[in-house]
Amino acid sequence: MTKILTALVLTIALTGCSATDLETGSAKVIVSMKDVPQGCVFKGSVVGEQGDFFTGAFTSNKNLAKGAMNDMKNEAVKLGANYVQLETNQAGYTSSGSNYGQSGRQTDVTNTGNAYYCPPELIGLG
Repeated sequence: MTKILTALVLTIALTGCSATDLETGSAKVIVSMKDVPQGCVFKGSVVGEQGDFFTGAFTSNKNLAKGAMNDMKNEAVKLGANYVQLETNQAGYTSSGSNYGQSGRQTDVTNTGNAYYCPPELIGLG
């Protein structure tokens, strides 16, 4: 069992963790901080996240950010949305050590937003 756990940890450490994949239809979701166009219908709030205190340490900052965005787009599609107004973007930082010397790194990213269905021509998809 110890050998399997060691192999798993080494594999994660050497290869890193990849970003969450986009699901079918999610690539066309528009994410923006701009005001929602008139004529769009609110579908719900969405949260996208990637990483935690363990896997985040082995995941590049780029993959944490990309994975959180992909996760949010996937959630929007599940609600029938094609537009997300981004509300917050937060990066978590995990540190270790004492008052005399701390080390740490970014370990997670969380995005929150409001999902809408917009007529495709209003958001450049039509």
